[in-house]
Amino acid sequence: MTADIHADYEISGDTGRIDPDLVHKWLSEDAYWARDRSREKQDQAISASLNFGVYERGSGAQVGYARVVTDLADFAWLCDVYICPEARGKGLGTALVTAVREHLAPYRLRRILLATADAHDVYAKVGFAGLKQPEWWMSLEAR
Repeated sequence: MTADIHADYEISGDTGRIDPDLVHKWLSEDAYWARDRSREKQDQAISASLNFGVYERGSGAQVGYARVVTDLADFAWLCDVYICPEARGKGLGTALVTAVREHLAPYRLRRILLATADAHDVYAKVGFAGLKQPEWWMSLEAR
């Protein structure tokens, strides 16, 4: 899957194009939810997920990343959505989440979830909303 999102950028679902060193650096050093994540854990997450990258046209440099954990039947968890600081403010985050949503649409999943502390407006543009019945949801946190 490749999506044209901007004259200067494209989104691809080709895991082979993902730069795992760069993704690990971004997430472990700059992303509040993955700070200090080990490279081993990041590589494991990449290999067990659907992966999406945002790339500059021409140079092919990766400027964004997202991954989805899913059974492709009923449920998906969108996570690790990241746009590098130099590429922010161009609508790439919204475009990336839109491309992920469109990629998953044919599977007719019952639910796609995500968690965010600070990007509710980005996800709302793509159709995400707060849980209708948050009292139904529970979490088992790592000890």
